Amino acid sequence: MSDVRVLIVEDEVLIAQDIADSLAAIDYQVSGIAYTSERALDLLASTHPDIVLLDIQIKGSMNGIDLAHIITRDYQIPFVFLTSFADKTTVEEAKKTVPYGYVIKPFSDRELFTSLELAVYRFTLEHRQTIPNRQKINERTIQDLTQKEYEVLEDLCQGLTNKQLSEKHFISLNTVKTHVRKILEKMEAPNRASVIRKVFSQAK
Repeated sequence: MSDVRVLIVEDEVLIAQDIADSLAAIDYQVSGIAYTSERALDLLASTHPDIVLLDIQIKGSMNGIDLAHIITRDYQIPFVFLTSFADKTTVEEAKKTVPYGYVIKPFSDRELFTSLELAVYRFTLEHRQTIPNRQKINERTIQDLTQKEYEVLEDLCQGLTNKQLSEKHFISLNTVKTHVRKILEKMEAPNRASVIRKVFSQAK
C-alpha cells in the first residue's frame, strides 16, 4: 500500500491488463481496474488511489470527462486521460477538466511511464511549499514521526518514488515501504496524495 497507487479506468480488458502489467514492472501499484464508470466511482471511494488513468470513452452512464469533474471535485487527485480521440471537440471538452496528461492510443510503455511521472511531479509542485518542521508535523499526528520517517516524508513530498527514496537514503525498497506505511498510518492518510495535501495545509 505504500507505492504510488494507480486506478485504471479502461473498458477494453486487454488494454487494461497490459497497462496493469506495465505498471507492475515499475514503481507503481494498481489499486484497481474499472471497466465501467459506475465501477470507477466505487473504486475511487474504496481504494484511495493517488492518480487515475482515465479512458475518455468508458462504458456506463458517464464518460471519462464526467468522471474527471467528479475526481477534481471530490478527490483532488491527478488524472491522465487515455483516448483514441484527438479531435478538436474532444480535446476542448477534456481541457475544461485540466488533466495532468493526455495520452493517445496506442501508446508505448515509455509514454505511459513518462506521463505518470510528470503528472505526479506536477501535482507535487502545485502543492509544494515550505515543509513544516517535524515538531509541527507531530502536533497533528496520532503518533510522532521518527527523524528518519520525517526525512522520508520530506522527499516523498518532493515527488520521489520508492525506488528514488531507496537510492537516496541507501535503504532497501522494503524498508522504504515500511517507512511510508508508518507515515500514512501516523498521519491518518489513505494515500500519498492525501499526505502531501495534509503536510502543506499545515504550512499555510
